[in-house]
Amino acid sequence: MLVIGLTGSIGMGKSTVAARLRALGFAVFDADAEVHRLYEGSAVAAIEAAFPGSTDGERVDRQKLSQALLANPQDFRRLEAIVHPLVFAAEKSFLKAEAERGARLAVLEVPLLLESGRQPRVDAIIVASTRADLQRERVLRRPGMSLEKLEQVLARQMPDAEKRARADFVVDTSGTFAETDAQVDRIVESLQDRTATAFAAFWA
Repeated sequence: MLVIGLTGSIGMGKSTVAARLRALGFAVFDADAEVHRLYEGSAVAAIEAAFPGSTDGERVDRQKLSQALLANPQDFRRLEAIVHPLVFAAEKSFLKAEAERGARLAVLEVPLLLESGRQPRVDAIIVASTRADLQRERVLRRPGMSLEKLEQVLARQMPDAEKRARADFVVDTSGTFAETDAQVDRIVESLQDRTATAFAAFWA
């Protein structure tokens, strides 16, 4: 089974690419969605201990946690030390389940795939990308987003040019949805002959 890593900076169109991959019949693990689940479950107690007052005891108050991190950006490492191992375990379970059902390809959608400090552990990397002005326009339309928050997020993310340089495939999401879908379709076609090694080496 091929393991594909899908990544890209905030507002670059990862969700659009992921939606096309799902429409083609491939399972996609959404790391951001997993973090949301952890913030309402198994990570709550540890986050409250590390960031007192950032939860109500049952779920993380994302606004309060965001404020704490804005005040002390160095604390991202403490948060990551709690969340990353839990996300990694969920990724492993997802890939094992896909392999057991006989999938020929599975996708890990991970915003910080290249920033995590560990080997990506995938057979190919797809990077979603767009113009910087369009990226900013998309992100600032999101509820609760501010220029300060955007700048903080971008400071933690690898520059888009570097991500593109490290990608096996780049999807330019600046155009229409149909144009983006066509690029994804061509990538999937080109993956047909790629040798799968990552699952056996890192996940099985």
